[in-house]
Amino acid sequence: MTEHITLPQQIFLSTTGEINLSEVSTDWLIVYFYPKDSTPGCTTQAVAFSCLKDQFDALNTTIIGVSRDSVKAHQNFTEKQSLTINLISDKDEVLCQHFDVIKEKNMYGKIVMGIQRSTFIFHKGQLVKEYRKVKAAGHAEQVLEDLKALQAS
Repeated sequence: MTEHITLPQQIFLSTTGEINLSEVSTDWLIVYFYPKDSTPGCTTQAVAFSCLKDQFDALNTTIIGVSRDSVKAHQNFTEKQSLTINLISDKDEVLCQHFDVIKEKNMYGKIVMGIQRSTFIFHKGQLVKEYRKVKAAGHAEQVLEDLKALQAS
């Protein structure tokens, strides 16, 4: 288990400006990591979270996506896909290392280091659930259902 994962006290650049994850105003925070903007799985996941944003908002939950893409790439991705969620640029892999999501991946027979699709749910700054090796399709819906269950318990 990874109870040792905390929200870093640090400012990151995002599509909506500077953000410090430890100062998010909602009780619940979902941080999800994905490999690359404008790729099929990452688009599926970002669009799904965006489509469900109103339901997450109703549950006092902020959703933030993180990849190593630049803020400019995130802005283009957001505009092209009409995303309603905030995306953090982690070019220096500070968050990726903090959450331990950089893993060996096999890309067309070549071993590379990349982001393993992962999601983390925090309640008032405490990690309460994590997902590793996520499949994009259906994931946002699963996170929403799990969040509802967590809030009910």
